Amino acid sequence: MSGHELSFSERRDWLRLIRTSTVGPVAFRELLRRYGSAGAALEALPELARRKAKMVIPPLEDIEREMEASEQRGIRLLCAGEPDYPYYLKAVDPTPPVISVLGNVDLLHKPCVAIVGSRNASAIGLRFARQIANELGEADYTIVSGLARGIDASAHAGALETGTAAVLGGGIDHIYPRQNGELYHEIAARGVLVSESPLGYRATARDFPRRNRIVSGLCLGVVVIEAAERSGTLITARFALEQNREVMAAPGSPLDPRTRGCNRLIRQGAALIENSRDIIDVLDNVRPPVFEEDEEHYSAPDINWDDIQDDIASAREILLALCSPTPTPRDEIIRQSGIAYPIAAAALLELELFGEIIVEGDGRLALNL
Repeated sequence: MSGHELSFSERRDWLRLIRTSTVGPVAFRELLRRYGSAGAALEALPELARRKAKMVIPPLEDIEREMEASEQRGIRLLCAGEPDYPYYLKAVDPTPPVISVLGNVDLLHKPCVAIVGSRNASAIGLRFARQIANELGEADYTIVSGLARGIDASAHAGALETGTAAVLGGGIDHIYPRQNGELYHEIAARGVLVSESPLGYRATARDFPRRNRIVSGLCLGVVVIEAAERSGTLITARFALEQNREVMAAPGSPLDPRTRGCNRLIRQGAALIENSRDIIDVLDNVRPPVFEEDEEHYSAPDINWDDIQDDIASAREILLALCSPTPTPRDEIIRQSGIAYPIAAAALLELELFGEIIVEGDGRLALNL
């Protein structure tokens, strides 16, 4: 592990910046690249906020209150680049700038494997998830899932003795679904809970893809057990592929709609797994991700932003016209625009901050209709 522990004021600035409305992980990264630090970015934001009323910078008191409440509950706030920030998650693009962790953070530094699947799973699917979670745990893997009903809950239960991590869509203090309340408390006591949402936040539908990208991002690979052809589980599998993680799936009957997604993944190249040994054989060949920079250190570029405001304004119009309601890769939009990268990146940053575009969990851009 590398990096350094942030000071209180640095951590507060990171938290305040990511809690600013319209600032997501991509905007956070671009603001640090543009201004060199979270503190400098916060000093610059009021000028941008005056131009668009949608941006709301939280009061300092609110951020310090969240930090104090987290400390009182034993919750750690980890910033990207700090020594205890999970290595594999740091390699995700875009990296979640700040995560809340409750429980044994050391479990996130062991080799992790995600087990995900249908909420309305069959009895045999639930038994299989619990069995392989237990066996992988005995082989010293941390089992990661999303605390949902069905396969997720069975995987967590199977790994309680050896170590499991639950990634939440809402705040780390929000139990969802309520029926998994007992499991939530057992994981808090014996495993680890992870969230990038603020304390007290109740998840909405659009928060679960963000959660899914963290589930896959923490892991060497993702195992899918029972997934319909259109399901959130397949979103996790897609994130895993985009993050260069291994995707594995358990085959099922062609007559059971709950396994059609798994069978399709296998046809598309996912590893077919029938037991925990199959999974270990796949993961034994995985190489750790490599990334170039420490996220906590940025040097502001030698650009006078005031001198190129007209260029950025023109670029905003061109780039906005290239966006559509369908999420599109950021690099594709920049390439089609023909605009130099520094100006295009600055223009897209402002479009996100102004709330005119939405950045999906995987970095793709879409119009905010």
